[in-house]
Amino acid sequence: VQLQASGGGLVQPGDSLRLACAASGRTLSRYNMGWFRQAPGKEREFVAAISPSSRGRYYADSVKGRFTISRDNAKNTVSLQMNSLKPEDTAVYFCAADQSAVVHTADTPYDYWGQGTQVTVSS
Repeated sequence: VQLQASGGGLVQPGDSLRLACAASGRTLSRYNMGWFRQAPGKEREFVAAISPSSRGRYYADSVKGRFTISRDNAKNTVSLQMNSLKPEDTAVYFCAADQSAVVHTADTPYDYWGQGTQVTVSS
């Protein structure tokens, strides 16, 4: 599976962005999908994840209520709607795919990773 993340940019605090992750090579319908982020000097951290059916959605406490993960299996895409952005959301955001039976919030089970898209929140 090849993953391509897009949609990052420079925004002001309180603004919104929508990240997209497009897949090629295989259908995503059997994969758990996750978004992770890595800020300069920090370890990569979990942001959100979604099960293949979309029934299970999981969020880091730091983004709960502000970010929404969704997927469109017919279009082979996963999205991350980010609202009320804060400077601490600044990071490179990565999408990832995993075929485990359960949805993971740790990054190690994820087998496929996109290249990352930069999100900068600054006034």
